[in-house]
Amino acid sequence: MMNTHSGIEEDAVLIGQTQISQCLNGVFDAMALRCCVELRIADIISNHNRPTTLSEIATGIDSPSINIDGLERLMKFLVHKKVFNEIPQAEAEEGETLYALNNCSKWLLSDAHLTLAPIVMSCTDPFMVSPLHVLSRAIKEGGTAFKITHGEELYNFSLGNPKFNRIFNEDMACSAKINLDAIISSYRNGFLGMKGSVVDVGGGTGVAISEIVKAYPHLKGINFDLQHVISTAPTYDGVTHVAGDMFKAIPPADTIFMKWILHNWSDDDCAKILTNCRKAIPKETGKVIIVEIVQQPKEDDPFSDTRFILDLSMLAYFSSGKERSEKEWKKLLGTFHGF
Repeated sequence: MMNTHSGIEEDAVLIGQTQISQCLNGVFDAMALRCCVELRIADIISNHNRPTTLSEIATGIDSPSINIDGLERLMKFLVHKKVFNEIPQAEAEEGETLYALNNCSKWLLSDAHLTLAPIVMSCTDPFMVSPLHVLSRAIKEGGTAFKITHGEELYNFSLGNPKFNRIFNEDMACSAKINLDAIISSYRNGFLGMKGSVVDVGGGTGVAISEIVKAYPHLKGINFDLQHVISTAPTYDGVTHVAGDMFKAIPPADTIFMKWILHNWSDDDCAKILTNCRKAIPKETGKVIIVEIVQQPKEDDPFSDTRFILDLSMLAYFSSGKERSEKEWKKLLGTFHGF
């Protein structure tokens, strides 16, 4: 600890040191969550339908050589981070500490309809973490950290690596469910006023369009993505899977839906995609619904960190991807009158 200053100045130096420590320690936050999901700790507690002892959690993990001390230290860390609640020994009936789910750990349940577990596994997977080690090189030399590490851009790499393709698609499907729940709630009248067909451009395995069609069965859904993505997509009522390349053509539809697609591409590439969107919809009645993050660097809210982190992820994983400000979105979309 540095003690070269006194009074207020010394406090400021200490605060600065603490801020750096918090940034560095973020890696343990993420990997502790991964450990929790891999061990299915939230699921074990949930299956008991009550606060659960450490020994019960250990039994649920079902390993002949489990490190009980390590498990207890992990749980103490996760309680400190408010991921789980702890019921002190004095309040527990048999004197053993009990652990309970809270509004945070419920998001780590593997089989819940809305869960962050697949995103935890994707964000902490070696495929995604290793490129971050060469982020400085990508900044100095250009290109993406992902390509420097894996030799190909993300989508091409996904094409030849089924394991990564599955991890990435599960992440996208998970976020689609969560986002669509909010989108449908806030854009309810917008969907009600639509008719005919809706194509989800870059729709992955079809989770988003299936949620839309489920909520609005009068709409016909088309899930549009690359062949290797569509090949793993399940069947959904009211949804047709179509394989193709959005840079070449988009299936004709009354409405186009795009969620977190344009942020992966440069302005020039976005212009190509939007041009194909315009060609795919009726000239007078067609609609394009774009769901993207709007960067608001001066606004202090609970999602500020998320906005900045997602922009860094664009830098690391996509050759020309970026999160745009309102001004940048207006500039990009202003070229396409009526969008």
